[in-house]
Amino acid sequence: MTNSTATAKSTTKTTNKSTATSAAKTPDTTPDNPPATTAKPKGKQSMAAEMPFGTGDFVVYPTHGVGKVTGIETREIAGEKLKLFVIEFDKEKMTLRVPIQKAEDSGLRKLSSRKIMDNAMKTLRGRSRVKRTMWSRRAQEYEAKINSGDPVAIAEVVRDLHRNAGQPDQSYSERQIYQAALDRLVRELAAVEKINEDAAIEKLEKELTAE
Repeated sequence: MTNSTATAKSTTKTTNKSTATSAAKTPDTTPDNPPATTAKPKGKQSMAAEMPFGTGDFVVYPTHGVGKVTGIETREIAGEKLKLFVIEFDKEKMTLRVPIQKAEDSGLRKLSSRKIMDNAMKTLRGRSRVKRTMWSRRAQEYEAKINSGDPVAIAEVVRDLHRNAGQPDQSYSERQIYQAALDRLVRELAAVEKINEDAAIEKLEKELTAE
């Protein structure tokens, strides 16, 4: 298994502990008014806001697709202590560590909603829109769409490179890009709908061959 650590410059936030002070005053004897309580520090609240995912959650990283958060750990990087999401990608046999404070900037996100996946399915049923440009340029555009992590953009790649029976065979590079896009879409669809990947592939193929 290959470990890769997503590192980025991070500004350390310092949380000041709240100090409750009291001034001499006449006690409030009104029964409906409870006694004053010490304000709780906001540190835990702010940390919770910075952690949109928890252990066991499925997430999507733009350049790797669907992974699973297996833990949260603290490491010292460049003299700074950082809290990191530990994300496992089973297919790639890879572990990625993303600083919690930089998760949003890195593009790490929750699984798509069912509405977004429905839009991706609708895209598969659309007409192919292959540009009449050199393959090398189209290949770059397709790879950019795949690495965007956007299921609708990925569905466009699958749609444009799909070949029905009887049509000319794809080149090796076309098949590679098509398979990469299909794998990404299949994994997210399977995770969103909580089905296995075989069932997800079958569902995608029905959309691709729908009249």
